[in-house]
Amino acid sequence: MEPNAHPWQSAMPDDLFAFMRDVIAAPSPVGLESAMSLGVLKPRFDSFMPDTWAMHRYTGNASVVWDSHPGQDDMFSVMVIGHADKIRMQVRKIGDDGKVWINSDSFLPCTLIGHEVTLFSEDPKTPGQYRRIDGGTVEALGAIHFSEAGHRTGDKGIKPTQLYLDLQVHGQDKGEQIAGLGIKPGDPIILNRPIKRGFSPDTFYGAYLDNGLGCFVTAEVARLIAEAGGTKQVRCLFAMASHEEIGRFGSRVLAGVHKPDAIIAVDVNHDYVAAPNIGDRNMSPIAMGEGFTLTNGAIVSEALNRRIKEAALASEIPMQLSVSGRDTGTDGMAGVLASIDSAATSVGFPTRNMHTISESGHTGDVLAAIHVIANTLLAMDAEDDLGKNFKNEHPRLDEATTLRHS
Repeated sequence: MEPNAHPWQSAMPDDLFAFMRDVIAAPSPVGLESAMSLGVLKPRFDSFMPDTWAMHRYTGNASVVWDSHPGQDDMFSVMVIGHADKIRMQVRKIGDDGKVWINSDSFLPCTLIGHEVTLFSEDPKTPGQYRRIDGGTVEALGAIHFSEAGHRTGDKGIKPTQLYLDLQVHGQDKGEQIAGLGIKPGDPIILNRPIKRGFSPDTFYGAYLDNGLGCFVTAEVARLIAEAGGTKQVRCLFAMASHEEIGRFGSRVLAGVHKPDAIIAVDVNHDYVAAPNIGDRNMSPIAMGEGFTLTNGAIVSEALNRRIKEAALASEIPMQLSVSGRDTGTDGMAGVLASIDSAATSVGFPTRNMHTISESGHTGDVLAAIHVIANTLLAMDAEDDLGKNFKNEHPRLDEATTLRHS
């Protein structure tokens, strides 16, 4: 890397990529997020955070928040939120023939067929202890020889109710063999494909970029803030939220508990330019490799967005604007959903094939998001009376200047 090169213009170092892979690979389905927050992220935070920082844990969910100024409630606070939960399949029923019938949650059923998965099941003899079962695949139709004509031509799709987990059980009493393992309705199943570097430069692919990637970015922002000597006027709350994929329930609890003055959600976005069959929708032309994305619209704070834009301009960090209507679709809504007054926005990075086993992204976009959030927090820390500034900076469109075509 050239001495003056921007980090987001260079290849992600192997050690950082390995940490990103470990975060994304952590088995953390909805409601069982601690493998990521405590198993992977906590050791990382322990390696760099000052002794004055603290970690908050919660009674009703597995969310974790690292706090740069614990107890200092009079400070202007900014919560940066990634969500640690992954969409998962769940066991619905064990068939007498050994098929483990499952639901597809937020996956398209057709994207799951044939893929290797891992099932996690609580030990019925030792509640609270979990076992993992590898080697199963998701199936629906069996061989092409057993499918209907519509499936062969593509005129007919796969229904969620057709999905089952095949554990290759054979012999007598197949259903009893499965039940004897302690597998039961509700057990979570997740895709098994850790990320790898992609074919094209600075790309990567695999399962669950949504949203281990947001937690990775949040952790790296925290590391950069710590290495810069921390903040003096801004209380930073680095949050790894639970339950995002079923309604963003974890982040609204965190917002309700900590009442941050500002919220920056970090979540994946779509590469609309590369998305198939949506040309007539005229979506925002955001694309992989072109920089981080910044949401506008919905409940987004113009004052907070302005500061992020200024940080991007000051450091020549590439930025793309992403339009939202009523709802950001991210944990950026946590403040309003918790009924607290908080300036909010969402930062992301374009990805392809979201909610499949082959999600893909660009490391430059991820690095751009890390550095623009860190730079924004440091710039905000240099301001006086942030709270007053935010309250006085709502745009006055009645004072807009007139622009005419020359």
